[in-house]
Amino acid sequence: MTEHRHRLREFESLRALVTTGTTIGAARRLGVSQSAVSRSLSQLEARVGRSLFVRKSGRIEPTHEALRLNAKLDPIFETLAQIEGAEWAAPEDEPLRLIVPPTLAHHFVIKRVASFLKTNPGRRLQLDIQATDVLVSGILDLRYDLGLTSGMIQRSGVHLVPWRTSQAVCAMPIGHPLAEKKAVAPEDLEGVNLIEFLRRLGTRATMEQIFARAGIHPRQVAETATNMAALELVREGLGVAIVNPFPLLTSGMEGIEVRPFDAPIAYKTSFVLPSGLPPSQLARQFMSFVKVTTPKDQYSEPA
Repeated sequence: MTEHRHRLREFESLRALVTTGTTIGAARRLGVSQSAVSRSLSQLEARVGRSLFVRKSGRIEPTHEALRLNAKLDPIFETLAQIEGAEWAAPEDEPLRLIVPPTLAHHFVIKRVASFLKTNPGRRLQLDIQATDVLVSGILDLRYDLGLTSGMIQRSGVHLVPWRTSQAVCAMPIGHPLAEKKAVAPEDLEGVNLIEFLRRLGTRATMEQIFARAGIHPRQVAETATNMAALELVREGLGVAIVNPFPLLTSGMEGIEVRPFDAPIAYKTSFVLPSGLPPSQLARQFMSFVKVTTPKDQYSEPA
Protein backbone atom coordinates (compact mmCIF):
# COMPACT_ATOMS: atom_id res chain seq x y z
CA MET A 1 0.00 0.00 0.00
CA THR A 2 2.86 2.39 0.88
CA GLU A 3 4.44 1.78 -2.54
CA HIS A 4 1.18 2.63 -4.30
CA ARG A 5 0.91 5.88 -2.32
CA HIS A 6 4.42 6.86 -3.38
CA ARG A 7 3.58 6.15 -7.02
CA LEU A 8 0.43 8.26 -6.79
CA ARG A 9 2.49 11.20 -5.49
CA GLU A 10 4.90 10.75 -8.39
CA PHE A 11 2.05 10.77 -10.90
CA GLU A 12 0.52 13.84 -9.24
CA SER A 13 3.86 15.64 -9.56
CA LEU A 14 4.12 14.64 -13.22
CA ARG A 15 0.65 16.00 -14.02
CA ALA A 16 1.19 19.19 -12.07
CA LEU A 17 4.47 19.90 -13.86
CA VAL A 18 3.00 19.13 -17.30
CA THR A 19 0.19 21.60 -16.54
CA THR A 20 2.18 24.45 -14.97
CA GLY A 21 5.58 24.14 -16.65
CA THR A 22 7.49 25.10 -13.48
CA THR A 23 8.35 23.33 -10.24
CA ILE A 24 7.09 26.41 -8.38
CA GLY A 25 3.71 26.15 -10.09
CA ALA A 26 3.55 22.39 -9.56
CA ALA A 27 4.41 22.75 -5.87
CA ARG A 28 1.78 25.48 -5.45
CA ARG A 29 -0.84 23.31 -7.12
CA LEU A 30 -0.07 20.30 -4.93
CA GLY A 31 0.50 22.25 -1.72
CA VAL A 32 4.01 20.83 -1.22
CA SER A 33 7.58 22.11 -1.46
CA GLN A 34 9.56 22.41 -4.69
CA SER A 35 12.02 19.86 -3.38
CA ALA A 36 9.19 17.38 -2.84
CA VAL A 37 8.09 17.82 -6.47
CA SER A 38 11.67 17.41 -7.75
CA ARG A 39 12.20 14.34 -5.58
CA SER A 40 8.99 12.67 -6.79
CA LEU A 41 9.89 13.31 -10.42
CA SER A 42 13.43 11.96 -9.95
CA GLN A 43 11.99 8.80 -8.40
CA LEU A 44 9.52 8.43 -11.27
CA GLU A 45 12.22 8.92 -13.92
CA ALA A 46 14.44 6.38 -12.16
CA ARG A 47 11.58 3.88 -12.04
CA VAL A 48 10.59 4.23 -15.71
CA GLY A 49 14.19 4.49 -16.85
CA ARG A 50 13.97 7.62 -19.01
CA SER A 51 13.96 11.40 -18.83
CA LEU A 52 10.49 12.92 -18.73
CA PHE A 53 11.28 16.66 -18.80
CA VAL A 54 13.79 19.02 -20.42
CA ARG A 55 14.52 22.65 -19.59
CA LYS A 56 13.71 25.13 -22.36
CA SER A 57 13.55 28.94 -22.29
CA GLY A 58 13.29 29.07 -18.51
CA ARG A 59 10.49 26.52 -18.33
CA ILE A 60 10.37 22.75 -17.99
CA GLU A 61 8.94 21.08 -21.09
CA PRO A 62 7.55 17.53 -20.98
CA THR A 63 9.05 14.96 -23.36
CA HIS A 64 6.90 12.89 -25.70
CA GLU A 65 7.09 10.02 -23.19
CA ALA A 66 5.85 12.28 -20.38
CA LEU A 67 2.87 13.43 -22.45
CA ARG A 68 1.97 9.83 -23.34
CA LEU A 69 2.16 8.80 -19.68
CA ASN A 70 0.11 11.82 -18.63
CA ALA A 71 -2.59 10.93 -21.19
CA LYS A 72 -2.79 7.40 -19.80
CA LEU A 73 -3.28 8.84 -16.31
CA ASP A 74 -6.29 10.98 -17.33
CA PRO A 75 -8.99 8.35 -16.66
CA ILE A 76 -7.41 7.42 -13.31
CA PHE A 77 -7.46 10.97 -11.96
CA GLU A 78 -10.87 11.72 -13.47
CA THR A 79 -12.22 8.72 -11.57
CA LEU A 80 -10.55 9.89 -8.35
CA ALA A 81 -12.06 13.35 -8.80
CA GLN A 82 -15.53 11.85 -9.25
CA ILE A 83 -15.11 9.66 -6.16
CA GLU A 84 -13.89 12.51 -3.98
CA GLY A 85 -16.28 15.10 -5.43
CA ALA A 86 -14.48 17.76 -7.43
CA GLU A 87 -16.88 20.55 -6.47
CA TRP A 88 -16.02 20.58 -2.75
CA ALA A 89 -12.92 22.65 -3.48
CA ALA A 90 -14.97 25.44 -5.12
CA PRO A 91 -17.51 26.82 -2.62
CA GLU A 92 -20.67 28.46 -3.93
CA ASP A 93 -19.53 31.92 -2.83
CA GLU A 94 -16.04 31.65 -4.40
CA PRO A 95 -15.66 34.12 -7.32
CA LEU A 96 -14.86 33.07 -10.86
CA ARG A 97 -11.41 34.45 -11.70
CA LEU A 98 -11.65 35.46 -15.35
CA ILE A 99 -8.87 36.92 -17.54
CA VAL A 100 -9.44 38.40 -21.02
CA PRO A 101 -7.32 40.46 -23.48
CA PRO A 102 -8.27 44.15 -23.88
CA THR A 103 -10.06 43.95 -27.25
CA LEU A 104 -12.36 41.09 -26.24
CA ALA A 105 -12.91 42.59 -22.80
CA HIS A 106 -13.96 46.08 -23.86
CA HIS A 107 -15.85 45.15 -27.01
CA PHE A 108 -17.60 41.97 -25.91
CA VAL A 109 -16.95 40.37 -22.53
CA ILE A 110 -17.75 43.21 -20.12
CA LYS A 111 -21.36 43.35 -21.29
CA ARG A 112 -21.63 39.55 -20.92
CA VAL A 113 -20.19 39.74 -17.41
CA ALA A 114 -22.77 42.36 -16.42
CA SER A 115 -25.64 40.32 -17.91
CA PHE A 116 -24.39 37.13 -16.28
CA LEU A 117 -24.21 38.68 -12.81
CA LYS A 118 -27.66 40.26 -13.20
CA THR A 119 -29.09 36.90 -14.29
CA ASN A 120 -27.32 35.04 -11.48
CA PRO A 121 -27.60 37.17 -8.33
CA GLY A 122 -25.30 36.03 -5.58
CA ARG A 123 -22.59 34.88 -7.99
CA ARG A 124 -19.28 36.76 -7.96
CA LEU A 125 -16.70 37.29 -10.67
CA GLN A 126 -13.24 38.85 -10.79
CA LEU A 127 -12.32 40.19 -14.25
CA ASP A 128 -8.70 40.91 -15.11
CA ILE A 129 -7.72 42.45 -18.46
CA GLN A 130 -4.27 41.46 -19.71
CA ALA A 131 -2.42 40.50 -22.88
CA THR A 132 -2.68 36.89 -24.09
CA ASP A 133 0.83 35.95 -22.92
CA VAL A 134 -0.05 37.07 -19.38
CA LEU A 135 -3.32 35.17 -19.69
CA VAL A 136 -1.49 31.93 -20.51
CA SER A 137 0.98 32.24 -17.64
CA GLY A 138 -1.83 33.09 -15.23
CA ILE A 139 -3.85 30.03 -16.24
CA LEU A 140 -0.74 27.84 -15.94
CA ASP A 141 -0.02 29.14 -12.44
CA LEU A 142 -3.71 28.73 -11.43
CA ARG A 143 -4.10 32.43 -10.65
CA TYR A 144 -7.16 32.40 -12.92
CA ASP A 145 -9.91 29.84 -13.44
CA LEU A 146 -10.87 30.76 -16.98
CA GLY A 147 -9.55 32.80 -19.90
CA LEU A 148 -10.97 33.89 -23.23
CA THR A 149 -8.81 34.82 -26.22
CA SER A 150 -8.51 34.84 -30.00
CA GLY A 151 -4.74 34.43 -29.75
CA MET A 152 -3.00 31.55 -31.50
CA ILE A 153 -1.90 29.60 -28.43
CA GLN A 154 0.34 26.56 -28.74
CA ARG A 155 1.34 25.74 -25.19
CA SER A 156 1.24 22.54 -23.15
CA GLY A 157 -0.53 22.93 -19.84
CA VAL A 158 -3.54 24.86 -21.15
CA HIS A 159 -6.69 23.42 -22.66
CA LEU A 160 -8.58 25.36 -25.33
CA VAL A 161 -12.34 25.04 -25.74
CA PRO A 162 -13.13 26.59 -29.18
CA TRP A 163 -16.10 28.94 -29.13
CA ARG A 164 -16.20 31.08 -32.33
CA THR A 165 -14.41 30.83 -35.67
CA SER A 166 -13.82 33.71 -38.09
CA GLN A 167 -11.86 34.45 -41.27
CA ALA A 168 -9.36 37.26 -41.81
CA VAL A 169 -10.57 40.43 -43.52
CA CYS A 170 -8.83 43.42 -45.06
CA ALA A 171 -9.82 46.67 -43.34
CA MET A 172 -9.24 49.92 -45.23
CA PRO A 173 -10.19 53.61 -45.03
CA ILE A 174 -13.36 54.71 -46.79
CA GLY A 175 -12.60 55.34 -50.48
CA HIS A 176 -9.40 53.27 -50.60
CA PRO A 177 -8.66 51.88 -54.12
CA LEU A 178 -8.96 48.29 -52.84
CA ALA A 179 -12.58 49.01 -51.89
CA GLU A 180 -13.44 48.49 -55.58
CA LYS A 181 -12.71 44.78 -55.17
CA LYS A 182 -15.18 42.23 -53.82
CA ALA A 183 -12.29 40.43 -52.10
CA VAL A 184 -8.64 41.31 -51.53
CA ALA A 185 -5.96 38.79 -52.50
CA PRO A 186 -2.38 38.81 -51.16
CA GLU A 187 -1.16 39.94 -54.61
CA ASP A 188 -3.30 43.07 -54.30
CA LEU A 189 -1.14 44.27 -51.41
CA GLU A 190 2.07 44.66 -53.45
CA GLY A 191 3.45 48.11 -52.56
CA VAL A 192 0.34 48.97 -50.48
CA ASN A 193 0.74 50.74 -47.13
CA LEU A 194 0.17 48.00 -44.53
CA ILE A 195 -0.28 48.14 -40.77
CA GLU A 196 1.18 44.91 -39.36
CA PHE A 197 1.22 43.19 -36.00
CA LEU A 198 4.30 42.86 -33.80
CA ARG A 199 6.57 39.89 -34.47
CA ARG A 200 5.81 38.28 -31.11
CA LEU A 201 2.25 37.66 -32.26
CA GLY A 202 1.42 34.47 -34.18
CA THR A 203 -0.52 36.25 -36.92
CA ARG A 204 2.59 38.17 -38.02
CA ALA A 205 4.48 34.99 -38.92
CA THR A 206 1.43 33.66 -40.77
CA MET A 207 1.16 36.83 -42.87
CA GLU A 208 4.87 36.83 -43.69
CA GLN A 209 4.60 33.25 -44.94
CA ILE A 210 1.65 34.20 -47.18
CA PHE A 211 3.52 37.20 -48.62
CA ALA A 212 6.67 35.13 -49.18
CA ARG A 213 4.74 32.44 -51.08
CA ALA A 214 3.08 35.10 -53.23
CA GLY A 215 6.41 36.92 -53.77
CA ILE A 216 5.01 40.30 -52.80
CA HIS A 217 6.24 43.12 -50.58
CA PRO A 218 3.68 45.42 -48.93
CA ARG A 219 4.99 48.72 -47.58
CA GLN A 220 5.04 48.43 -43.80
CA VAL A 221 4.07 51.76 -42.24
CA ALA A 222 3.37 50.74 -38.63
CA GLU A 223 3.36 47.79 -36.25
CA THR A 224 0.98 47.31 -33.34
CA ALA A 225 -0.18 44.69 -30.86
CA THR A 226 -3.99 44.83 -31.00
CA ASN A 227 -6.77 44.78 -33.58
CA MET A 228 -8.23 47.95 -32.06
CA ALA A 229 -4.98 49.88 -32.51
CA ALA A 230 -4.62 48.59 -36.07
CA LEU A 231 -8.16 49.65 -36.96
CA GLU A 232 -7.71 53.11 -35.43
CA LEU A 233 -4.62 53.58 -37.62
CA VAL A 234 -6.62 52.40 -40.62
CA ARG A 235 -9.37 54.90 -39.81
CA GLU A 236 -6.73 57.66 -39.69
CA GLY A 237 -5.85 56.81 -43.30
CA LEU A 238 -2.42 55.36 -42.60
CA GLY A 239 -2.98 52.16 -44.59
CA VAL A 240 -4.81 48.84 -44.62
CA ALA A 241 -4.68 45.99 -42.10
CA ILE A 242 -5.44 42.27 -42.15
CA VAL A 243 -7.40 41.59 -38.96
CA ASN A 244 -9.74 39.25 -37.15
CA PRO A 245 -13.17 40.86 -37.57
CA PHE A 246 -14.65 39.29 -34.41
CA PRO A 247 -15.83 41.03 -32.31
CA LEU A 248 -14.68 44.53 -33.33
CA LEU A 249 -16.26 44.70 -36.78
CA THR A 250 -19.44 42.72 -36.15
CA SER A 251 -21.41 45.96 -35.84
CA GLY A 252 -19.31 47.89 -38.34
CA MET A 253 -16.89 50.73 -37.61
CA GLU A 254 -17.28 54.30 -38.83
CA GLY A 255 -14.70 55.35 -41.39
CA ILE A 256 -13.66 51.80 -42.31
CA GLU A 257 -14.55 49.52 -45.20
CA VAL A 258 -14.07 45.75 -44.99
CA ARG A 259 -13.42 43.18 -47.71
CA PRO A 260 -12.80 39.42 -47.36
CA PHE A 261 -9.11 38.50 -47.49
CA ASP A 262 -8.51 35.68 -49.94
CA ALA A 263 -6.02 33.64 -47.90
CA PRO A 264 -6.43 30.70 -45.50
CA ILE A 265 -6.25 32.61 -42.21
CA ALA A 266 -8.79 31.32 -39.71
CA TYR A 267 -9.13 32.59 -36.16
CA LYS A 268 -10.51 30.63 -33.23
CA THR A 269 -11.79 32.48 -30.22
CA SER A 270 -11.54 30.00 -27.37
CA PHE A 271 -12.06 29.57 -23.66
CA VAL A 272 -8.77 28.76 -21.92
CA LEU A 273 -8.57 26.34 -18.99
CA PRO A 274 -5.73 24.64 -17.12
CA SER A 275 -5.08 21.15 -18.50
CA GLY A 276 -5.88 18.20 -16.30
CA LEU A 277 -8.37 20.06 -14.11
CA PRO A 278 -12.14 20.01 -14.69
CA PRO A 279 -13.69 23.50 -14.87
CA SER A 280 -15.64 24.57 -11.82
CA GLN A 281 -19.40 24.66 -11.91
CA LEU A 282 -19.31 28.48 -12.07
CA ALA A 283 -16.85 28.40 -14.99
CA ARG A 284 -19.06 25.96 -16.88
CA GLN A 285 -22.09 28.12 -16.15
CA PHE A 286 -20.37 31.27 -17.46
CA MET A 287 -19.10 29.52 -20.60
CA SER A 288 -22.60 28.26 -21.35
CA PHE A 289 -24.08 31.72 -20.75
CA VAL A 290 -21.62 33.36 -23.16
CA LYS A 291 -22.35 30.78 -25.84
CA VAL A 292 -26.14 31.14 -25.71
CA THR A 293 -26.16 34.96 -25.45
CA THR A 294 -23.76 35.68 -28.33
CA PRO A 295 -25.75 37.27 -31.16
CA LYS A 296 -25.33 36.12 -34.76
CA ASP A 297 -23.04 38.21 -36.95
CA GLN A 298 -21.73 38.13 -40.53
CA TYR A 299 -18.11 37.43 -39.61
CA SER A 300 -18.15 34.57 -37.09
CA GLU A 301 -19.93 31.32 -36.37
CA PRO A 302 -19.97 28.79 -33.53
CA ALA A 303 -16.88 26.58 -33.44
